[in-house]
Amino acid sequence: MSAQLSQNLLLVVPLAPLVGAIAAGLFGKLIGRQGAHSVTILGVFIAFVLSVLTLKDVVLDGARYNATVYEWMVLGGLKMEVGFLIDGLTAMMMCVVTFVSLMVHIYTIGYMAEEDGYQRFFSYISLFTFSMLMLVMSNNMLQLFFGWEAVGLVSYLLIGFYYTKPSAIAANMKAFLVNRVGDFGFILGIGLVVAYAGTLSYAEAFAKADQLAQLTLPGTDWMLVTVISICLFIGAMGKSAQFPLHVWLPDSMEGPTPISALIHAATMVTAGIFMVARMSPLFELSDTALSFVMVIGAITALFMGFLGIIQNDIKRVVAYSTLSQLGYMTVALGASAYSVAVFHLMTHAFFKALLFLGAGSVIIGMHHDQDIRNMGGLRKYMPITWITSLIGSLALIGTPFFSGFYSKDSIIEAVQASHLWGSGFAYFAVIAGVFVTAFYSFRMYFIVFHGKENFRHKPFPGEHDNHAEVDDHGHAAAHAKADDHGHADDHAHEPHESPWVVTLPLVLLAIPSVLIGYFTIEPMLYGGLFKDSIFINAEHHPAMEELAQEFHGALAMALHGLSSLPFWLASSGVAVAFVFYRIKPEIPAAIGRALSPLVRVLENKYYMDWFNEHVLAAGARLLGRGLWKGGDVAFIDGALVNGSARLIGGMSSVVRLVQTGYLYWYALVMILGLIGLMTWQLWPYLGGSVGR
Repeated sequence: MSAQLSQNLLLVVPLAPLVGAIAAGLFGKLIGRQGAHSVTILGVFIAFVLSVLTLKDVVLDGARYNATVYEWMVLGGLKMEVGFLIDGLTAMMMCVVTFVSLMVHIYTIGYMAEEDGYQRFFSYISLFTFSMLMLVMSNNMLQLFFGWEAVGLVSYLLIGFYYTKPSAIAANMKAFLVNRVGDFGFILGIGLVVAYAGTLSYAEAFAKADQLAQLTLPGTDWMLVTVISICLFIGAMGKSAQFPLHVWLPDSMEGPTPISALIHAATMVTAGIFMVARMSPLFELSDTALSFVMVIGAITALFMGFLGIIQNDIKRVVAYSTLSQLGYMTVALGASAYSVAVFHLMTHAFFKALLFLGAGSVIIGMHHDQDIRNMGGLRKYMPITWITSLIGSLALIGTPFFSGFYSKDSIIEAVQASHLWGSGFAYFAVIAGVFVTAFYSFRMYFIVFHGKENFRHKPFPGEHDNHAEVDDHGHAAAHAKADDHGHADDHAHEPHESPWVVTLPLVLLAIPSVLIGYFTIEPMLYGGLFKDSIFINAEHHPAMEELAQEFHGALAMALHGLSSLPFWLASSGVAVAFVFYRIKPEIPAAIGRALSPLVRVLENKYYMDWFNEHVLAAGARLLGRGLWKGGDVAFIDGALVNGSARLIGGMSSVVRLVQTGYLYWYALVMILGLIGLMTWQLWPYLGGSVGR
């Protein structure tokens, strides 16, 4: 008999971070900085402990929970409610979200120590955690949509945390608008489910999936389930930053580094991957939708990786690696390897949070200079940041025995086993992406931690104006005081290791970045953890069955990985990066000059921003102006409002002619009217005819 989960304890999981967010946000000045970080960290810690206990009950005792917590309203037969669905997928996501969030909260104490909006920031990140937990714990599409929009709203607040900085304001508005495009598709998908299944509940909608598969969209010959799946995935394209709705994510680096880690590792961008995995009973019914998902993911995985090669901002390099890895997860979804996608989501959360927080530690050590070309030789100054960043990079490129290897290689094998349209291109993209990922990851690693100590003379001071950056981050006064006291420039910018509140999360994230894949691959991919969470039609989509047949344990997989094509491609990427940036730095410079048109395309990010601003935005402005001038001014104001006024005025001018105000005139009109009425009534009796 399976164990029972307590509804009250489940409620505490999302509500504990919410209470912390409210306390820090509304009473931040009263409780002070220490009170703000204490109450929010306590709330997230409670949520993490309860999430771990929930996962234990789910895995060891087979506990499950699916019930309504609060019924909001009933419209006919449609129930709108708050409810929890706790199974293997949800319990795993709860642990990942709360653990990474806890690490980010602790890290923030050190990173944001000098910020004016300290309490406000802790309130936001705790609210972010609440929103994501409500999303992953939902058992219905209404609550899913609430969490979906809530993480979008809080991300807007966090990306624009420096609200006096124009680039941050532009970035948060860009993220908000691009996600509205995706959310339009998402709500259309939910609306179609409600219209044809008559329910918002996951369980009830999935029970009617076969009926939906028999229907077509009215007026077309399109399968209804294909349209639903693609609409839902468009929502995931916005939230999980898939091409072409990816453009917001690199610009989100304008927010402080802790939120970059939280958005890119465990919360917002993973919401789309989680949603598609949760909706697997619908996606499995449409090969067209799965092929669409796979091709979009392949484009994102490969072409966003290329952009990482030419980035010089340390956070943007990691951001483009996030885009590429999200593409890998999406490719796995398209191959019906949902559990593999979720597995990579989990492993990626740890090593990507590690890389972002490591980048933030470097930024602290470099006094908020983010240009990697102004760094170099930091290994001896920041040993903990160095070794943890190396571990994160090795996990990212899929080094055997590291966590990223198990999930990344499983994705490649699943795509190879897929027979859907587009799988050939997807396989090429994920294979080529291995080399690209290794190259740009270790390009950054070698430039930052090895080589010449460029921070002493800063060869590229114009790339990121350090004083402007310092002003925006609230550190100008301290640096100005140092300058006024005549401190030497090299002393002001001497690198240093970060405080323990920054390095402790790095160490704690490095541990699962190495070990979590080895210990969880079997239960997550080939065990029963997701048996009632994810549905796969093995007859039509046999990728997971083929992987299971070839799996002989985590150790055997890693040993075999040492002789596989991905390993040699990753090794080649590291070797080329070593030669280019440690031995012969003139080679990449020469290649850049020879391929300057291609470099220009990459520097302009495939001109996607230009297209959006000069074509889509210009078209929207023209449409808006047309609706304003033609619709509002000409039709509504001109024809309806002013036109009706003119019509009434004209009628009034005619009627006014007979409204003389003289009594004899009114008497004459009454007499004439009476004679006319009597004539009309008596005419038939006088031998006439009304019709004549």
